[in-house]
Amino acid sequence: MKIVRSNPDLYAVVDGWLRDGKRIALVPTMGNLHAGHHSLVALARERADAVVASVFVNPTQFGPNEDFSRYPRTPEADAEGLAASGCDLLYLPAVEALYPYGAEQGVRVSVPAVTDTLEGAIRPGHFDGVATVVAKLFNLVRPHVAVFGQKDYQQLLVIRRLVRDMGYPIEIVAAPIVREASGLAMSSRNQYLDDGQRVRAGAIRETLEWMAGRLRTSPEAWADIEARAAARLRDAGLVPDYAVVRRAEDLADPQVGRDHELVVLVAARLGSTRLIDNLRVEV
Repeated sequence: MKIVRSNPDLYAVVDGWLRDGKRIALVPTMGNLHAGHHSLVALARERADAVVASVFVNPTQFGPNEDFSRYPRTPEADAEGLAASGCDLLYLPAVEALYPYGAEQGVRVSVPAVTDTLEGAIRPGHFDGVATVVAKLFNLVRPHVAVFGQKDYQQLLVIRRLVRDMGYPIEIVAAPIVREASGLAMSSRNQYLDDGQRVRAGAIRETLEWMAGRLRTSPEAWADIEARAAARLRDAGLVPDYAVVRRAEDLADPQVGRDHELVVLVAARLGSTRLIDNLRVEV
């Protein structure tokens, strides 16, 4: 696996691949990688001749109360894991490579509507930062396919809209959520949980499954299901930001009898750790 840090070095490798007619896949990450990230690379490997992974802690998607400087950075371990997963090229840029005028003065990309709710409402500006950095990576790498995890479901919808609206000729692949043995969705944030919190965190997956089961039998009761789901999480010792039922395609409130592809989403806190998860449901 090659490692490049500058845009000219990235161009040199990608240009060669494109001249050779290779299909290129991109896996964007913020590093501190785990088995869930490695599964994205493996899926990309199946879809392309050459796989690029980026490791970049993006400052523009951090809010004022989210400490960009404390985000864990493990580039050596990340490189080892990516190489073992079948990555061909690791793009490891400095902030200046992606924001030559500085993070505060750079061009911003905004995806409206789907960013107005849930994570977008709780973390204002977060998805502008995500859309901006992903657009930059698309322009630099010029992939034919890009792989994103389904755990960040709203982010996945944002990226799909970005690609369609901006006319990027890129196939977006959604990778299944990888879970720990307990059912907890793998996340870099899980490392902050102590043993007791890890046990309590299992209530997130259990609550999602309960919501899905209730929806399949009583889709008209979705508002009551939301209220009861939040109560279940509180009873398990979590502090929910939301536990909701939404239309899968755009996160709008479901229309009973008309919408059959739904998604249930949870965001909850255990101490200082915030966890998100979701489950698709057909009714």
